[in-house]
Amino acid sequence: MQGRSGHFPIDEQRSGGSQRRYRAIFLSDIHLGTPGCKAEHLLDFLRHNESDLIYLVGDIIDGWALRSRFHWPQAHNDVVQKILRKARKGTSVVYIPGNHDEIARQFCGLKFGEVSICAEAEHRLLDGRTLWVTHGDVADGVIRHAKWLAHVGDALYDWLLWLNRHFNNLRARLGFGYWSLSQFLKYKVKNAVSFISDFEHVLIREARKRGYDGVVCGHIHHAQIREVDGALYVNDGDWVESLTALVETLDGRLEIVEWKEILVPNPPSPHWSRDDESGDEAVSVALMEATNP
Repeated sequence: MQGRSGHFPIDEQRSGGSQRRYRAIFLSDIHLGTPGCKAEHLLDFLRHNESDLIYLVGDIIDGWALRSRFHWPQAHNDVVQKILRKARKGTSVVYIPGNHDEIARQFCGLKFGEVSICAEAEHRLLDGRTLWVTHGDVADGVIRHAKWLAHVGDALYDWLLWLNRHFNNLRARLGFGYWSLSQFLKYKVKNAVSFISDFEHVLIREARKRGYDGVVCGHIHHAQIREVDGALYVNDGDWVESLTALVETLDGRLEIVEWKEILVPNPPSPHWSRDDESGDEAVSVALMEATNP
């Protein structure tokens, strides 16, 4: 089965030039609107990587968090502007809402700024295999049957991310790079590991029932490429802990790219409708209102 299951850091980008191009880029669980979102890292990734297709695989904007506390720094706005500008320049952008931005599901079938909003999608690999692209919360029993418990868990997870943020601030002062304490603790918990395994099997069963060769998802913040029950399971990770994206290379290989360092700090992105790389940026009011009624 074709694909590289390892994580490939940004050192490979340095050796391959200032910008790389792919057939497709998959991003999920960005959680714009939360302090834990690593928007600066994602913006740097978007500036150094181009593709024919971008799939936004859910939880792009965190509507749950924005309802209780408004947090929208400039870098979060810049990410939105950069994606909209890529769409305007010809990149096909497909947005598949997740549970944290579920309010956007009412707009499935419509386009916003050349971004297609869909409940799910099908991606055809270069070798002809088809992958079901879904956020993945359909396989989460807590989300489906006990949403109140999901909100409790989300509050606990926010605390863990707060701890992770301060831990990495201390590491930075000591001269060390980013390392996810929250991810380390999460995968040391036996129940969490069991949940991930169940999650993978549920999604693969559903993908095979639908006639696909595999699935691309997000939701659980755990980037991975592997074979599950004879089908391809791919999770593109997140931009609060692992800082990863899934890419399909021009020769059809699937890779997970880590982006834990900012290569070139850049000024704010221009408004998506501008052709040049300078000028004032504007808040994407319509998109914000759609996810934070």
